[in-house]
Amino acid sequence: MPDLDAEDQKLVTLARSARARTGAAEGAAIRDSDGRTYAAATVDQPSFKLTAVQAAVAAALSSGAEGIEAAAVVTADALVAEASMHAVRDVTKAAPIIFADPSGAVVEVLHS
Repeated sequence: MPDLDAEDQKLVTLARSARARTGAAEGAAIRDSDGRTYAAATVDQPSFKLTAVQAAVAAALSSGAEGIEAAAVVTADALVAEASMHAVRDVTKAAPIIFADPSGAVVEVLHS
């Protein structure tokens, strides 16, 4: 289990909070290239569906973020959804994606 610096641990905490607040399948948080953070949970509506990472990336981009420094996703699923990976990689190839279980324990840090 990789050790995280304080800023990356904050992302995991925000992602856990977003998931818990809504009771969603997953929560996510991202830090943009200016250090601002965005948190979101899974969106599952009849007319559209977003992974938590997609929702957090959308929030960042719609707020004017020009890049992503790091992302975290908290889920009970065994794997990070491919759509989540693509949402981050569409913006930047280099940002790590921190994958944690619902307790906040880091399972893996995915790099490009």
